[in-house]
Amino acid sequence: MQAATPGTWAGADTAILRFTLMQAVLSALLSVALAVPLARALALRRFPGRGALLTLLGAPFLLPALVAVLGLLAIWGRGGVISDGLALVGRGPLDIYGLGGILLAHVFFNLPLVTRLLLQGWAAIPAEQLRLAAGLGFRPADQFRHVEWPMLREVVPGAALLVFLLCTTSFAIALTLGGGPGSTTVEVAIYQAIRFEFDLGRAGLLALVQTGLCLCLAGLLMLAGRPVTAQGGLLPEAGGVERHGWRRGADSALLLGAVALLGLPLLAIVLRGLPGLAELDGSVLRAVGRSLAVALSSAAICVLWALGIAAGLVRLAERLPRLARAAEGAMLITLAVSPFVLAAGLFLLLRGRVDPFAIALPMVVLVNALMSLPFALRALVPALALARRTDGRLADALGLRGWTRWRVALLPRLRGPLGFSAGLAAALSMGDLGVIALFGSTSTSTLPLVVYQLMGAYRMEAAAGAALLLLALSLALFAAFDLWGRRA
Repeated sequence: MQAATPGTWAGADTAILRFTLMQAVLSALLSVALAVPLARALALRRFPGRGALLTLLGAPFLLPALVAVLGLLAIWGRGGVISDGLALVGRGPLDIYGLGGILLAHVFFNLPLVTRLLLQGWAAIPAEQLRLAAGLGFRPADQFRHVEWPMLREVVPGAALLVFLLCTTSFAIALTLGGGPGSTTVEVAIYQAIRFEFDLGRAGLLALVQTGLCLCLAGLLMLAGRPVTAQGGLLPEAGGVERHGWRRGADSALLLGAVALLGLPLLAIVLRGLPGLAELDGSVLRAVGRSLAVALSSAAICVLWALGIAAGLVRLAERLPRLARAAEGAMLITLAVSPFVLAAGLFLLLRGRVDPFAIALPMVVLVNALMSLPFALRALVPALALARRTDGRLADALGLRGWTRWRVALLPRLRGPLGFSAGLAAALSMGDLGVIALFGSTSTSTLPLVVYQLMGAYRMEAAAGAALLLLALSLALFAAFDLWGRRA
């Protein structure tokens, strides 16, 4: 078969795009199919430890992808717990690499996200409706059809599209669990085209196709469903009637399965990582220092950036509210642009002017700050609007202007959202592999890249120790900033 001309679309690229879309569709379908009964069980059941389970559902969002991969390998890999159990009965080990491993990792990350989104939908259903349905003698199927299904019909499409978008732009999972050319995604193909083939034309074409696809998905996401506001906050209280018989048993099985799926890999990371800490050398510690510098710089830039944009959006909303909503929605479009694709674009722009490898860490800082910006805006814009309506009016009456107005009247009201935004940006930046995988070198390696390199060298014990360190630092950064904000 004749090789394709560099910079042109080839048959292999069509296969890569097809696989990318297929794994994203399957990941979305699996995540939603499992999340609906799990969210329903959490919404309708009261049981000890429910709050802890809801907290566990939030953990994967802050979990670096490579750390999750190591945890999943410890349970599902060829040398994992399940394969060891199968060996006792004479069965072969599991093979996690390929499509199956990618789907497992994506469900691990996205099942909690979809469950939390659906819980907001159930929390928005007045508990009186569920009790009234029980009082009227509705069977469970009738209650689901008349009370719960209308909510799901509006919430599920948006949640599924969000998962599809996240899986389309997933890089670290596909890179580590892809298992070969037949399981290559567009992002991995861009990485290979730049890093190994130096086919910049093909990399740019792949990046353009993926960006166009993701922008279309983001537009659909903004149109799909409706925003759901939970009456009970982020952790809604269980409502409705108690379930009995086999339905109660099925709910219990679902809840135990969710705990096992999410909790066992985290436990494995801790148990396998502790012995591996002794295997770490000075290069890992230097990578820790670089990662902390990158994470803190990215958080600072993201927060300052978000504050300025939020201030402009709030002032615009006071004069032209429709235009302000459109501008805020446009800012969320950045979620549709993969950080890896953005890094590839920067590489193409800087090539011939500046050595991208020489400014790898500043580029990582800027890209990660931009990727965290939509989350910071969602936290800061409503808080700043409320602060301007309350303390802002008093500040106007007192004649406070400029920095004094911000320091005395507005920033104290924003401390909570600022702490959350900074913590989230720092944690996400701490665990990011995409940009540094493209530009990193021995002198600029961050901790996620070191973990990937240790895995590639089959030093799994040292990789587990470095992954545990990465997990602890990511969670510590988020907890420290969030605690500072909540002490307002």
